Amino acid sequence: MLNIVLYQPEIPQNTGNIVRTVSATGTCLHLIEPLGFEISDKQLKRAGLDYWNEADIRVYSSYEEFLNTVNNEKIRKSRLLYATTKSKYRYDGIDYTEYEDIYIVFGPESRGLPEDMLREHYEDTVRIPMKEGCRSLNLANSVAVVAYEALRQKAFPFLRTDGNLTT
Repeated sequence: MLNIVLYQPEIPQNTGNIVRTVSATGTCLHLIEPLGFEISDKQLKRAGLDYWNEADIRVYSSYEEFLNTVNNEKIRKSRLLYATTKSKYRYDGIDYTEYEDIYIVFGPESRGLPEDMLREHYEDTVRIPMKEGCRSLNLANSVAVVAYEALRQKAFPFLRTDGNLTT
């Protein structure tokens, strides 16, 4: 299973858009507090539209609680990856098929993941290539780019891959 982890997200519209992505892909969204908004925020709900009921969303009071929960619940082969502009490893250079469960951690919009967290897990960091001078992509876009690469490598499990035109 693919898991998207938002560490202290700040902008409700980004999280709402990510709810749409996790709902459409059957992935799980993990939110690590503090959040920069209330879960009941109208902007958050509006951005997620009617996808809230289909999304698997879990909230943790801290990064430590998240890690303890993941480590206690998972007996299968899993991997945590940390998305950052500070990585030397590209997101498409990871073999996502090696792992049953993948957790991709994204940082808050204004500052990214803490440097001490990145140092501790540097070999598990990934980045999206960008033009020199570009600070970063929008959080919701970054989640979509990395999530769909992981799903592509796994042949889009459980997802409908064909479409039909209406007549």
